Amino acid sequence: MALSGNSLRLRWWIHLAAWLLLLPLSSFAEVQPQNGSKAIPPESKTETSTDTLGRETPRGTVLGFLSAARKGNAGIAVLYLNTPLRGPKAEALARQLAIVLDRRLPARLNTLSDEPEGMLPDRLNPDEESIGTITTAGGDLDIVLQRVDRGKAGRVWLFSQETLNAIPRAYEDLNQTDIEELLPAFLVRTRIATIPLFQWVGFFFGLPFLYWLAGVLGRMLDLAARRVGRRLGRPLPRSSKGFPPPIRLLLVALTIRLVVSRISFSLLARQFWSTITLIIGILSCVWLLILINGLAERVVLNRLPGQSLSGHSAVLRLARRLIDGIVLFAGLLFTLYHFGINPTAALAGLGVGGIAVALAAQKTLENVVGGISIILDQAVHVGDTLKVGETIGTIEEVGLRSTRIRTLDRTLVTIPNGQLASLSLETLSARDKFWFHPAIGLRVETNPEQIRIILAGIVDVLNQHPAVDNPATRVQLVRLGTFSLDVEVSAYIDARDWSHFLECQQQLLLRIMQIIHDAGAEMAFPSQTLYLAKDTSGNLTDILSVPNLGKRESEDLADSKSA
Repeated sequence: MALSGNSLRLRWWIHLAAWLLLLPLSSFAEVQPQNGSKAIPPESKTETSTDTLGRETPRGTVLGFLSAARKGNAGIAVLYLNTPLRGPKAEALARQLAIVLDRRLPARLNTLSDEPEGMLPDRLNPDEESIGTITTAGGDLDIVLQRVDRGKAGRVWLFSQETLNAIPRAYEDLNQTDIEELLPAFLVRTRIATIPLFQWVGFFFGLPFLYWLAGVLGRMLDLAARRVGRRLGRPLPRSSKGFPPPIRLLLVALTIRLVVSRISFSLLARQFWSTITLIIGILSCVWLLILINGLAERVVLNRLPGQSLSGHSAVLRLARRLIDGIVLFAGLLFTLYHFGINPTAALAGLGVGGIAVALAAQKTLENVVGGISIILDQAVHVGDTLKVGETIGTIEEVGLRSTRIRTLDRTLVTIPNGQLASLSLETLSARDKFWFHPAIGLRVETNPEQIRIILAGIVDVLNQHPAVDNPATRVQLVRLGTFSLDVEVSAYIDARDWSHFLECQQQLLLRIMQIIHDAGAEMAFPSQTLYLAKDTSGNLTDILSVPNLGKRESEDLADSKSA
């Protein structure tokens, strides 16, 4: 059964990973140039677009320029520059700018603004926008776009004159060889879904190989740690698993990041692998947090006492699932934010839907909250004997929604936790002592000397019994009742459970009965005394009826009847 559960979880993670990894592929396909002899500029989102090159937005300008330069259309690439140069000089400047951007521009094409006004608010003036900063020998260089009025074409975004003036010097500083120049031509020129073949090879073969290497590294470190532990006299438990999967994924992401930073890749390739690295990092962090959350749940459960395990395990499982859901939701939001998707509308819809669900599940939520409060307050535990209203029984299960009680008739009563939390609970099994308090009624003809003997005998019996708490013992004549002379006994018995208390109570009652019998007294019972008299005709008639028919009254009644 455990293997089946692990297999289902593995399949679930594989589907999630595949879905997340398809996002960067689709995003990368959007920023790649289309095949053809002419540059196809991206479409503008504005309905009043008149520029055929798609320069109304900063993103359209950058992607259009990269597309034209990558296809060798230097004449079209010049149209994205705000420069007075014309002819071969302008084309040479465009080629230098394309190489500098391709080698040094940070791979954050997905964060470029796709609005005609640019990214607001901006630290620059409204007609300028920085798309990144590159490092040169003379210091940091901001790549700035400038919004220029082109007459019939309208206002378009072009690379600023200040940026273009610094490009020749930045071009001279480039001394790295592009990795695409070192690879075989068929790996670079062959494209599948506009993506070069060498990137597909690295994705489908390089990533699994790095993951396998991370596993080998983990096993080697585990072996080295166990050898060091044996030499130090502290042997470690044997383990051949090495690093857990999320740690291995993090190592893969760090390796890709290091390789991309050390080797010169094109801008689009760096954008692709940067996105892949981010997705792997998000997936591994989410996975690692979920594993840590499950480990924390197991540690807390192992430290809980057995009597509260059932209820606390339900609360911990609910808390674990909520935290897992929050972690997954945070990872999804971060991923959407990276791809420029604004989830504000979706979150607002979820808020309205959550209110509707909360209203529909009001009773269920009330029971869940009541169950959590009962479990956290430790008001009841499994195995407790308690009285709830008119129900007396033993708790068999404390859940989040309801509590099950096995009654004395061996029936099962299920009480919603919302109702249980509002009732007065009397936990019978939680008492530390049992109260022994019988009321003894002696016949009214019992004389004071007999009562003193009986009281002293009962006190001795209580003091001699090992289960009776002696300081709390009290035996007194409390009233001259209608039918009897009432003696009240009060003592506490240290009994293990209810059955033990009944056994001790039986022993004490038998001893008390023996004391009363030895003193020559008797237990009273409800009775009446009937007085008879003769009327004028000589017939007997009762004129008074009083309680407590004693021995003497019985003899007088017998004499009256015989007369």
